[in-house]
This record gives sequence, C-alpha cells and structure tokens, in this order.
Amino acid sequence: MKNVVGKEAVMATIHDVALRAGVSVTTVSRVLNNRGYISQKTRDKVYQTMDELNYRPNEIARSLLRKQSNVIGLIIPDVSHPFFGELASYVEYHAYQNGFKIMLCNSHMDPSKEREYVEMLKGNRVDGIIMGSHTLEVDEYMNLHSPIVTFDRKIGEDIPFISSDNYQGGVMAAELLLSKNRRHLAHICGNLELQMLSNRRTTGFVDTLQAHGVKPVMIHETDLNVFDQHQYTELVDKLLAQHPEVDGLFVTSDLMAVHALKQIVLGGRKVPDDIAIIGYDDSRAAAYTVPGITTIRQPVEAMAKLAIDLIRRQLAEEKIGMEHILPVNIVERETT
Repeated sequence: MKNVVGKEAVMATIHDVALRAGVSVTTVSRVLNNRGYISQKTRDKVYQTMDELNYRPNEIARSLLRKQSNVIGLIIPDVSHPFFGELASYVEYHAYQNGFKIMLCNSHMDPSKEREYVEMLKGNRVDGIIMGSHTLEVDEYMNLHSPIVTFDRKIGEDIPFISSDNYQGGVMAAELLLSKNRRHLAHICGNLELQMLSNRRTTGFVDTLQAHGVKPVMIHETDLNVFDQHQYTELVDKLLAQHPEVDGLFVTSDLMAVHALKQIVLGGRKVPDDIAIIGYDDSRAAAYTVPGITTIRQPVEAMAKLAIDLIRRQLAEEKIGMEHILPVNIVERETT
C-alpha cells in the first residue's frame, strides 16, 4: 500500500484528481485558477483530494496558459543593508497578500550581475520588476516591456517611481540641529554624481543651512560605496580629525549613523553633548543603539505596499500616476 501511495505522490495528474474527487478536469482547473463559480463544498473536496494524492500543479504550464506567472522580481543592492532588508520583507508580505511570489535578486552594485538578473527575470516571465538597484543604464530597463516600479530613481516619463520626501527630510534634519544651537555642522552622504532622488536629502539640508548663514562641512567622495561599512569608519575618522569643531552631524542612512556614533564615542567625545547625530530611514537599528539615534523616518511599509499595488494595476492596464513621493517625519531619540 505504501508503494501505491508513493507512486500516486509522484505520478498524480490533474486527471487523477478529477477522477478521485468525482468532478470534471475543467472543475479542477477552475479551482486551481480561481476562475468561475465553484461551491465551497466542491472546492474543499478538490483541495482535499490534491493533498491525498500529493498533487502539485505545474506552475510553469499554468503561467503559460494564463500568460501570467504571479511572480515579481525584486532587485536590490544588498539585502543585508537594514533599509533594503526591511523593504524586501514588506514587499514579500504585501506581494503574498495579493497572490504574488517574490524572486529576490541582490545586485551588490555590480552592473554585470544586475544585467544577468534582469535577463533571468525576463526568461522566467515574471509579471513585473521592482527596481531598487541603480547600476545599469536606463535603456536596459526601458526595453523590458514589463511593468516596472523604481525606488529613489526616476528613469523615464512612463515608469512609475516611489520615494520618500527626501528634500523635506534634509530640511527637517537641518532645522532640528539648528534648534539645538548647533552651528558647526557636517554632512556625510553617498556619491552625488549618481542620479538618485536620495540626493535631495543633501539639497534640503544644505539649502536650509544656507538660509540661516551656516555652511556645513561636506563629505561626499565620488568613490564612496555606501554599502562598504569599512569606508564609513574611515570617513568619520577623517571628519573628526580635520574638523574637531563639528558639533552636529547629518548622515543619509541609519547604518552610517551607527558607525558615526561608534567612532565618535571611541574618540572620547560625548553624544549628544559634544556632537549631535541625525540619520535617515528609521531602520530598526536606530532604536537599538545606546544612545538611540535620532532619524528621519521613511514609511518603508507604505512604500513596499504601494510598489506591489502599482505592479498589480499596470498588469490590469489601469491608469496610474508616475510620481509617488511619500511624507517623512522626524523621530527624535537620544543622539540629539
């Protein structure tokens, strides 16, 4: 008997399911594809029979018939980065709630690797791509002919993008430091030559300070890899050595803020008494340090949910907006 069951588990087909459940193959197909009216009693019977036979539908064949795979590709620089890790988690959650699965791709800021992933996603007929990595030329995404949503980068007039209100985030950081009577301010950010919407954090910060007659120390080396944590340490040490007068620091990620906090304390200075620190993202790490890091909060879950919704609406050929800028707020903790 065990051998028979084992054989069924391997060899069961949709016809076997229909025969044992006492329904037609068409009915089983409708249950699998959630098409047409099927009574709950019949639906339960089909699923019970599938479990008994260990039947698993051929997802590739089903996707070819439906011309939809229910898979969305997510390309991000590095899932170990706190912001992108949280983003990926929320994207997967909301994708699942909408009947999609996620195919996760880490580009590690490598153009050749990102290109291979794009070709792989095309070959697997994914329903859409959420692009959070930015190493490839725009044309390579423009030619995909699939629904796309981008994070923090505008790559075309007909491709929707999502970002937080980066400019306002920079304004908030500057205003808080000024309200704390800090006047010797510094700013560390990524490569401003890249066409990233996150650069507006820097613009908002600098514009606000200039309006108050304050010129910040700027650290934005063009070869900075924002995912190389060893460089964070070097930049903060360089800042402290060359500008000991600095009493306030705004950095464009919480991960960078964590490293700044560590190096400042190791250097014998107190936070926030000697130097106040503000990060960006409000990743979980910002609340775990001692002292806790003041930061600009991006609504990461709302951004992830919106990305899935924009893919879904493009698949349904609905009209959508192209620009989606979500509000930010400041979360004040002990570093200010």
